Amino acid sequence: MSDPLTNGSSSLSSKPTAFTTSNHLRHVESMSTLPSGAGQIPKLNALILGEALASEEDDLIVPSQDFSAQAHIPSPHKYLEMYKRSIEDPAGFWSDIASQFYWKQKWGQPVYSENLDIRKGRIHIEWFKGGITNICYNCLDKNIAAGNGEKIAIYWEGNDPGVDASLTYNQLLQRVCQLANYLKDIGIRKGDAVLIYLPMLMELPIAMLACARIGAVHSVVFAGFSSESLAQRIMDCKPKVLITCNAVRRGPKTIHLKDIVDTALAESAQSGTVVDVCLTYENDTALKKESTKWVEGRDTWWQDVVPKYPDTCDVEWVDAEDPLFLLYTSGSTGKPKGVLHTTGGYMVYTATTFKYAFDYKPSDIYWCTADCGWITGHSYVTYGPLLNGATVVVFEGAPNYPDPGRSWDIVDKYKVSIFYTAPTLVRSLMREGDEHVTRFSRKSLRVLGSVGEPINPSAWRWFFNLVGESRCPISDTWWQTETGGFMITPLPGAWPQKPGSATFPFFGIQPVIVDEKGVEIEGECSGYLCVKSSWPGAFRTLYGDHERYETTYFSAFPGYYFSGDGCSRDKDGYHWLTGRVDDVINVSGHRIGTAEVESALVSHHQCAEAAVVGVEHEVKGQSIYAFVTLVEGVPYSDDLRKSLIMTVRKQIGAFAAPDKIHWAPSLPKTRSGKIMRRVLRKIASRQLDELGDISTLADPGVVDQLIALADG
Repeated sequence: MSDPLTNGSSSLSSKPTAFTTSNHLRHVESMSTLPSGAGQIPKLNALILGEALASEEDDLIVPSQDFSAQAHIPSPHKYLEMYKRSIEDPAGFWSDIASQFYWKQKWGQPVYSENLDIRKGRIHIEWFKGGITNICYNCLDKNIAAGNGEKIAIYWEGNDPGVDASLTYNQLLQRVCQLANYLKDIGIRKGDAVLIYLPMLMELPIAMLACARIGAVHSVVFAGFSSESLAQRIMDCKPKVLITCNAVRRGPKTIHLKDIVDTALAESAQSGTVVDVCLTYENDTALKKESTKWVEGRDTWWQDVVPKYPDTCDVEWVDAEDPLFLLYTSGSTGKPKGVLHTTGGYMVYTATTFKYAFDYKPSDIYWCTADCGWITGHSYVTYGPLLNGATVVVFEGAPNYPDPGRSWDIVDKYKVSIFYTAPTLVRSLMREGDEHVTRFSRKSLRVLGSVGEPINPSAWRWFFNLVGESRCPISDTWWQTETGGFMITPLPGAWPQKPGSATFPFFGIQPVIVDEKGVEIEGECSGYLCVKSSWPGAFRTLYGDHERYETTYFSAFPGYYFSGDGCSRDKDGYHWLTGRVDDVINVSGHRIGTAEVESALVSHHQCAEAAVVGVEHEVKGQSIYAFVTLVEGVPYSDDLRKSLIMTVRKQIGAFAAPDKIHWAPSLPKTRSGKIMRRVLRKIASRQLDELGDISTLADPGVVDQLIALADG
C-alpha cells in the first residue's frame, strides 16, 4: 500500500486516468486507477486493518498487506480483471468455474439463455441447461473422493452449553443416505415436494441434502412460523411427507413444534391437502417421546426407522434446470411467494460467492448464525460451505443464552475464523456492554460478515473495532431470497471498505440505479436498485404462479430485475442500500409483508381496518407499527391491544408481532380510498414537520386525530 494512503495525505485525489470502456464498467473502472482503489476522496483518511481503531472520521478501512497478499482476490486490479471478464464473457467465465464441479454430463450450448424484458415475451432464465449433476454429490461424495472424508463437516452446538456433537464428511454422507433411502422407500420420487419444519438440529441440513440426493424438492419452513402460516405453505406445495421434531428449547423456552404441525396438518386436510407421513425426530433434550402427542398411521419416529436403512444411496442425477428447493418469502400482498431455485446455476453461484466473499480457505472454521428456514441458511449454512468442503458450526440456541457472551464462547470453543451474522444481533450485543465480548479471546477470527439488512456505520465500527479487534474485514453482503447468493459485497483483501457500504457488485452482477421512469442514473445518485442481465443463482419462477413472478419483479422497470430496494451510489462508486421501497418491512433481517400483518389484524372480530408501516428500530433495524381502526362502538383497551398482537403471533409467528398498536378512529385516505402510507410513516416515526401535502386527503382532519392519539 502506498505511503500517502497510510498517513492521511490527500495526494491521491488527482484525476483518475480516463477509461474508454463499455458502459457497464463505468462505476468500478475509475476505482482501479489509484493505489488504494479508493477513488477521489479530497481529504483521505484511511485506516489499515489491524493498525488502529475505526473512527467516525475514517472514510476507508484498507486491508493490510499481509491479508491482501494471502487473499483469493488480493487487489482492486485483480477484482477488475475478473469482473470485466464476467460481464463481457459471462458464458466463458461461468463455464470455467462450473467445470470445477462434478457433472455426469456437460451442459449444452448456449451456456445460458434469458429474457428479462417483459415487452419481449415470457420472462425466462436458464443456465447450464442439459448439464446433468447433483448438488448433494458435489457437497459430500466429491469432497470425500478428494480425501476429506475424515474432515469435520458439522460441529453442532446445542441450546445449553456443554451439549454438542459433530459429523465428519463420511458420517454426514451416511446419515444423509439413510434418510434418502427411507424417503425412497415411502414413495418419494424425483420432483416430489418434502416439507421440512425443523429447528437448527443437524437433522435439518441432513434432510435438505437427502432430498437433493434423490431429486426431491425441499421446502424448509422456519420453525418460528405459526400453524396457520405452516398450513398455508403445505396447501401451496402439497408435500408427500412432512419432517419435524417433537419440540425444541430456544433459550429458556420450550417450543412444542409437533403440536404446531398437528394443527397445521388438520387445517390443510380440511382444505383438501392431506399429508400421509409426518416423520418426527425425538429431540429428547426438549421433550421425551412419551410426552409427545401422536397420530397413529401418520406419525413415525425418525429414530425408529431411519437408522435401519443402508448408509449408501444411489444418486438421482438431475438436469441443471431441475428444481432444487422452494422457499416462501413475504410479499407485498398477503399470500407468501414460493421462490423456486433450480440446481446447476444455484450450485455454481452459492459455492463461488461463499469462496470469494469470505476469502474461504480449507483451514477455516465457519459459523453463520442464520436459521436454515431462511435463504441465508440454505446458501451459507448448508450448500455454499459444504460445496467448498468447509467445516460449519450449526447452533441450535439463542445467541444471548445463557448470557450475552454465548456467541464469543462458541467462537473460542470451535476456533471460528469466519463469523457471519445479522446487524440485529450486532446491535443487541452492543447494548449488553463490551465486557461480554472482551472476556473472550476471539483470536481465531479472520473475517466477519453481515447479512439481512444494511448495517448502520456505528454498529459496523463496533463490530470491526471490538469484536474483530480492528483486524478482520467485514463482508457486508446485499442479496435476497430471490437472488440465491451475494450480489453486492466487499471482497476481503481487494477493496478498501466504507463502514455501512456493501461496496461493489460480485462477478457477473450488473447493478443499476434507475429513477421512477426506469431511466438509468449515472454517477453519484440514489434511486431504485435493479439488475441488468441474469446470473446463475437467480430464481426461475414463483411456484405455480409465473404471472406473479413477472408482475412483481419484471414489470415495474421492463428489461431489469427490480429488487424492491432503494440504493444510493457515492462519488467513488460505492453502493449504499437504503431499505425497501415497497410494502415489505425488514425486521431483524426477516422480510415481512405489510399486507400479511394487516390481514391477520383485520381477521380479529373487533378490528375494522388496519394499516402497517415499518419504523426504524435501534436493534431490529425496522419494527412493525400498526394503525388499527376498531369496529364501531368498541372501546380502546390494553387487553384488546394484547389480543390483536396475539392474533398476529398465532397467524404468522412471534417475529411478525407489531411492536406498537396505534389506535386510529380512521385512516388517512385519498378521495379514491387509497391509504396514504407516506403520512402514516411520518406519524409513526414522529416526523410531524415532514408530513408534506395532505390536501389530497378525503379528510385532512384525520391526521390531527392520529397525532393526538400517538402515545395512546
